[in-house]
Amino acid sequence: MGPMHIIYRAQNLFDAHLVKDALEHAEIPAFISGEYLTGAVGQLPAMDYIAVMVPDSSLPVASAIVREVETQLSEAREAIDEAWDANDGPITITC
Repeated sequence: MGPMHIIYRAQNLFDAHLVKDALEHAEIPAFISGEYLTGAVGQLPAMDYIAVMVPDSSLPVASAIVREVETQLSEAREAIDEAWDANDGPITITC
């Protein structure tokens, strides 16, 4: 497989797993580095501890997938912020 390289630095474990799952769906092996360090720091933000890594040979394809996931995450966060602002607070979703 070769050496692993950081392809994405995550703000949280949710984002890291979304990226990892997208990569694995494209049959690119991925590893989350620092996943278990978040338990050591408790409720503090991850602060650059969490990274998604892929093999060197997968970097070009993985980069495109990561950009796509980052775009989707950004759009989702923006939509949540807009809904929050429109409702002057938390959003209630009924199932």
